[in-house]
Amino acid sequence: MDNTVTNPIVIMLINMSIVFGVLFILNIFIRFIHFIDPTKVRKKAVPERAAAPARAAVQTASAPVVASGISGETVAAIAGALAAYGVGFSQIKAIRPAERNSWAGAARINGLRNKR
Repeated sequence: MDNTVTNPIVIMLINMSIVFGVLFILNIFIRFIHFIDPTKVRKKAVPERAAAPARAAVQTASAPVVASGISGETVAAIAGALAAYGVGFSQIKAIRPAERNSWAGAARINGLRNKR
């Protein structure tokens, strides 16, 4: 009696069942690790009275210092990009052009123009 399975569909279903079973077990294991994670910072309950002055301080923050020659559209684009990254507009201290070394800029342009 030969008990070998030669049907490729049956072999595929067995293999896929094993793979998805292992993935399910790994998913449970990862969720368990996240649940017992000792390095996770636990949020403490903050009373509403203590949180209100912090919100007021954030809203009254001064506008960032913008260097001359930078348009309002550029400031808006920078603020939007930082907001997408998770930085609040009140955290921006200044917007100014970056100092660039002319030799480094020449090397960068030369590297972009050279085709290998």
